[in-house]
Amino acid sequence: MKLLVTAASMIILSVPAAAQQAGATAPVASATNPAPAAGTTGTTPAATALTLDTPLETLVANPKAKAVLDQVLQTDITQNPFYEQIKAMSFNQIQPLSNGQLTDETLKKLGEGLAAIK
Repeated sequence: MKLLVTAASMIILSVPAAAQQAGATAPVASATNPAPAAGTTGTTPAATALTLDTPLETLVANPKAKAVLDQVLQTDITQNPFYEQIKAMSFNQIQPLSNGQLTDETLKKLGEGLAAIK
């Protein structure tokens, strides 16, 4: 299983060297979600926050988060043949298995992009 996850993460998370050298950054969300109506009970921001500990499938289901992933990783993670096997994992879980393909710098960019989503 570790070999499978390692292979999948190397394929999925390969970021072209040119993009890393160019210092590509994650886009900042430009649109905001409407505030909850008065008198309604909303969820707390911590409960809905998207982070590096959020499962891939949850990130991909959110259009803004998916845009961040596509921008930073420069690939559509859902098109990888191993996506179904790793979609329940988070980036923090995948990084140690990625043989260096998912760098601290890439995680930082992903984290910043996800944190900017409102």
